[in-house]
Amino acid sequence: MGVKLFDSELKVMGVLWREGDATAKHISDVLKEETGWNMNTTYTLIKRCIKKGAIERMEPHFLCHALIPIEEVQEAETNALIDKIFDGSVDKLFASLLCRKNLSAGQIEHLKKMVEDLE
Repeated sequence: MGVKLFDSELKVMGVLWREGDATAKHISDVLKEETGWNMNTTYTLIKRCIKKGAIERMEPHFLCHALIPIEEVQEAETNALIDKIFDGSVDKLFASLLCRKNLSAGQIEHLKKMVEDLE
């Protein structure tokens, strides 16, 4: 991912990823509800995302469209986490997740199937 987004900017992107194209006003209303941010804060973050090439602004009504898919950000953030916390080892990340969670039998079966599908 060429674009580095901060957590606050990811909240703005999150609204677009969940709901699809939305007006700046709608994004502001959603984030006021979720985070308590005022309209100016949200509009500033939207403008930052536009400048970074993460959001495209369209008319009418300052309609916002996500230019970056969530999968791209998830992959970049996961890779950064693996590099930073687990010395670049996917095995260590996986082991850490398995050891910390109380997984249900269904979740364990689902994970086994995912691993089998990779082989």
